[in-house]
Amino acid sequence: MKIKNAKNEKSLPRVGIVEWFRVGEHERVKQVLADLKELGVTELRTGVSWADYYTPEGKGWYDWLIPTLSKEVNILPCFLYTPPSLGEKARTSSPPRDRKAYADFLDVFISDMGEHFEWVELWNEPNNQVEYDFTLDYGWNKFAEMVGGAAYWCKQLGKKTLLGGMSPIDPNWLQVMFDHGVMQHIDAVGIHGFPFAFDQVWGGWDENINAVREVLDRNNCQAELWITEAGFSTWQHDELKQVEEFREVLKADATRLYWYGAYDLNAKYPTVGGFHLDDREYHFGLKRSDGSSKLLYRLWAKHGMERLENLDYITRTIKEDTAPYTLITGGAGFVGTNLAKRLLSEGKRVLVFDSLSRDGVEQNLQWLYETYPENLEIYVGDIRNLQTVRYVMQRAEAVYHFAAQVAVTTSLDLPMNDFEINARGIMNVLEAIREQDNPPPLVFTSTNKVYGGLEDVDFISNGSRYYPADKDMKENGISEMRSLDFHSPYGCSKGAADQYVIDYARTYNLPMTVFRMSCIYGPHQYGNEDQGWVAHFAIRAIEGQAINIYGDGKQVRDILFVEDLVDAFILANKHIKRISGQAFNIGGGTENTVSLLELLKTISKYRGKEVQLKFGDWRPGDQHYYVSDTRKFQEATGWYSKHNVQEGMAKLYRWLCEHRGIEVPLTLSSKKVIEEPAKKVAVA
Repeated sequence: MKIKNAKNEKSLPRVGIVEWFRVGEHERVKQVLADLKELGVTELRTGVSWADYYTPEGKGWYDWLIPTLSKEVNILPCFLYTPPSLGEKARTSSPPRDRKAYADFLDVFISDMGEHFEWVELWNEPNNQVEYDFTLDYGWNKFAEMVGGAAYWCKQLGKKTLLGGMSPIDPNWLQVMFDHGVMQHIDAVGIHGFPFAFDQVWGGWDENINAVREVLDRNNCQAELWITEAGFSTWQHDELKQVEEFREVLKADATRLYWYGAYDLNAKYPTVGGFHLDDREYHFGLKRSDGSSKLLYRLWAKHGMERLENLDYITRTIKEDTAPYTLITGGAGFVGTNLAKRLLSEGKRVLVFDSLSRDGVEQNLQWLYETYPENLEIYVGDIRNLQTVRYVMQRAEAVYHFAAQVAVTTSLDLPMNDFEINARGIMNVLEAIREQDNPPPLVFTSTNKVYGGLEDVDFISNGSRYYPADKDMKENGISEMRSLDFHSPYGCSKGAADQYVIDYARTYNLPMTVFRMSCIYGPHQYGNEDQGWVAHFAIRAIEGQAINIYGDGKQVRDILFVEDLVDAFILANKHIKRISGQAFNIGGGTENTVSLLELLKTISKYRGKEVQLKFGDWRPGDQHYYVSDTRKFQEATGWYSKHNVQEGMAKLYRWLCEHRGIEVPLTLSSKKVIEEPAKKVAVA
């Protein structure tokens, strides 16, 4: 059954996913089935290795695999790979010495497992030398004998037959199959296409499909045309291109479409062609091998396949003649959205550059797109791609670099990924700026984690919070004079980036400054335990869920309302010549400190009842106390924070309620509470 595209009412192919499993991957099979269920996909194309079947574990594996899959999805099994002992050469791509042996294997397998599938796919990419070594088969006579006989026997056994997908798409090869008489027992023809990944010369799906249909029509063949593999490799971190290629293939005139694939290939395994001879092979998945989802998976799961074409804000709008703009990397994030909002509301042009890898940022981007359509440019891309960064930098008048991997816990699990995004990412930005004839000023957001866990500082507990024994630190906070002490892969990657920015400023005389950030909070924040904990606490309270506290809850932070941070960004850009090459501690300062327990008490007042807490052990590197000494930046620019903790939290809590369609508590409904002006007078 075909479904309609919501935007243009065009019928879409019957869509499935391609995923090959190795013998013994029981848990991965279960995970893939769960993923398909989340996506609403009921079709799965998978490989059945003739070579693996006759290993000691092989038959038992397929006896489990096929029934397990068929309980959840419709299976298209692709039968391939000659047992080396049976081949003309001792490799799986070789023609078998006995052509009939392939049909005999299918006879055995269908007799045992045929109740679980309707179709049989005969080989995979037979015109790809890696999959079938046609140099051993001049004129394709051996392949035609092998597959033609197997097709005949499968039909006798009541199965429909699919000729293995061509890769590259080659109508001339298909005509050879007609000339050899193979097609008389074939019900569908498969084609494979990988635009701009393997198929660098690509005329489009219509052109390729029409060429295949001409051969079918010329031979009066009624076989269906299926796209049995289509995909795009994200090896260069271009996840939007994967979305775009999926959108394109959905428009193709084919009966079925199988998207390749569910997961990236694990880097520890070789491909059929060899171990890491071509890294494109390793990045075709909807998810990475560690289980994290890519953009296409997230959009598909959230919006459904038929609505992907309607997501106009997931795009790239800048052209060669686009007017200059302020570039905000990570611009769809919480901080980036608030800065973009300020600049756009003042009539300035802004380019939001974001990979959309973090939950919630897609909503921020949509809000910006719908609220400020005139001066907003969008580029969905990845900071790890140097050529992309160079492209977006060409028209930048000012740069705010927020794109980052932001969680300590994630850095512990995936330190290389953390390094690539945070450390390599800043190098891409710095080099792209350095290449410009008129380098734009840069404000980079670092972290207070560059000061480590503060293990050498003595802290005193007064019941609800910690404070330092040192009188000066208690009075003013932690200054930039504090020695750097990188803890965790996250601290190392951000600390390295911090130092690179300062050094590029002085070595190359570039206008750049660093903000070592404390805890920021405010509207458009979708926090979790690892990052954005202030919003996370409020969200959990609003949803009536328990909150996890690691440690005793007496940890103290200075929290800064995001609008005050935006003020600091604007002033940093204004005074960039004076402050270039320097780092500044930015946070709420000593006037806006709060312990976790104290903040939860405030949130409980808004909610009208106590928040349920769960206590756990301290996490490595957690600071008992961190408060920014902001005097250096204040003296340089005249900045100060205008929102105290109560005012800022009231605004955040109100926004979170409104965003969820929940009634705002009466205690927060007064504009006086929400918008009470600061008592200080701004310093010019």
